[in-house]
Amino acid sequence: MPEEPTSQKKSETSPVKTPSGGAESVPSIVSGKTTSKAARTLSTKSKKAEVDDTSPLMGRRGWLALAWGSFTAATAGCLAATGRFMFPNVLNEPPQQFTIGFPDEYGEGVDERWKDKFGVWIVRTSFDTVHEAPGFYALLSTCTHLGCTPNWLSAESKFKCPCHGSGFRPTGMNFEGPAPRPLERTRIMLAEDGQILIDKSRKFQFEMGQWEDQESFLQL
Repeated sequence: MPEEPTSQKKSETSPVKTPSGGAESVPSIVSGKTTSKAARTLSTKSKKAEVDDTSPLMGRRGWLALAWGSFTAATAGCLAATGRFMFPNVLNEPPQQFTIGFPDEYGEGVDERWKDKFGVWIVRTSFDTVHEAPGFYALLSTCTHLGCTPNWLSAESKFKCPCHGSGFRPTGMNFEGPAPRPLERTRIMLAEDGQILIDKSRKFQFEMGQWEDQESFLQL
């Protein structure tokens, strides 16, 4: 009967010297199995090294999260753009026609209560030089130079533009500064209920002879 190879006859234990000088048998690895504490420690370190040996780049979950985040942001942007296209911004401008109360609610002179809301001054005069009668006219609060809004200076009895210094008399006539023409008047009349009705869709310019139009002045 043939003898077994010498390599297979090696002892399953190997002597290890102890501090006292003796020898101690330490189990070795048999048939690929871990049989000693040292071997198990080596195996644990090997596995840890495999875990630590990862790529420094973003992992799969990170890439998925980034992809979904980008997709969500792009979708939201498209929806927002579509919404702006379907529902464009609309400027809520004041109406062109409006009533401002009854004539006896106004005293003589310039009334500024509708300047901010409707952009007009209401002027009551005892004698209008154009129509030669008492009554009302409405002046647009827009400077005829570059479109700024003048201020009414009651102490100086004039409209003064803060932008470039144009000056206008209570009648609307320009007399100082770069304004090339008087302020514009707008249509004024009595409504059916007796209130004063202003219609800004119709404007009257002095230099074109339009202040003489009957609808540019409310005679009372």
